[in-house]
Amino acid sequence: MKKIAILGSTGSIGTQTLEVVRENGDIEVLGLAAGSNIKMLEEQIREFHPQIVAVWSEEKAEELRVNVADTDTQIVAGMDGLLEVATMNDTEILVTAVVGMIGIRPTIEAIKAGKDIALANKETLVTAGHIIMPLAKKMGVSILPVDSEHSAIFQSLQGNRHGAVHKILLTASGGPFRGKKSEELMEIKVEDALKHPNWSMGRKITIDSSTMVNKGLEVIEAKWLFDVDVDRVQVVVQPQSIIHSMVEYVDGAIIAELGTPDMKLPIQYALYYPERRFLPGDRVDFWTLGKLEFEKPDTDTFYGLELAYEAGRKGGSLPTVFNAANELAVSKFLNREIKYLEITEIIEDCMKAHKNIENPTLEQILETEAATYERINSRR
Repeated sequence: MKKIAILGSTGSIGTQTLEVVRENGDIEVLGLAAGSNIKMLEEQIREFHPQIVAVWSEEKAEELRVNVADTDTQIVAGMDGLLEVATMNDTEILVTAVVGMIGIRPTIEAIKAGKDIALANKETLVTAGHIIMPLAKKMGVSILPVDSEHSAIFQSLQGNRHGAVHKILLTASGGPFRGKKSEELMEIKVEDALKHPNWSMGRKITIDSSTMVNKGLEVIEAKWLFDVDVDRVQVVVQPQSIIHSMVEYVDGAIIAELGTPDMKLPIQYALYYPERRFLPGDRVDFWTLGKLEFEKPDTDTFYGLELAYEAGRKGGSLPTVFNAANELAVSKFLNREIKYLEITEIIEDCMKAHKNIENPTLEQILETEAATYERINSRR
């Protein structure tokens, strides 16, 4: 029986991870953590019987304690609670599915405690890859990517030497606004940006996909996961989202992972790696599909992707600025405080104003995040 804990259990990746657990029947969930959705957490507690559950808000944690007083589950709160779930004695794998930089400290502590990481939290490597990857190597811990694209790359690398890789081909759907120009995006509403053509995801990542900032975050993440320069990561728009990503080798051979757009595939692969298990669901029917299309990304309109390459090349604390500025800008857009095109404008402004720190500590990363938020909140 494999034993796991999940950070972000009420979100899109967290709930799908629990679907994989439910369908396989040989994984024990020892710990859960979520933000404030205590109604869903209570349902998860009663179904999966975790030992410890963390809630970010102490007020919500107390409410949940009352609601599940008839169970044996311990309810903890705040960052201390997240760390407690992340470092539980008996877990083998920690699924990090929280959104945002809140995932960095729990991931670091889990690695120190010898846990393998099923990584669905981009921000951890984008902002602290220079800390995470050497630490994982030192502790002998595996970082198993859960993102569809990075899982595809990981699968395409199996059985091949790192030195034989020429470049990584990171695919993108193009999002709901593929083919549109900036003037057509000026009056985009929240509801428009949340209509992804292929994937069912959380609100924040869906907006990121529409701006292609999400692909930029994935470029930086790939740099750390697969030890390549960002300029060896090429973004290819593949509108059907059937090819999830590819690896080109020095001899010109390209190995790709294809499948239907279903996040349970990379989740299950990470949890059982290197074993492959049967996964219920649709299969690709090439006769029905007929053809696959490819396009070059429009970095003039969606220039958040180009800003990500800049941040990835320069490194240091600049990727933290890129990530933090995007997080707050997207939040403001979802709250209807700014216009859609202002998201990327805010990222660019913050990056231009930042004095880069070459090799930031965790404290400096968090200080950079706070300073970026302060700059954005002081805008008129």
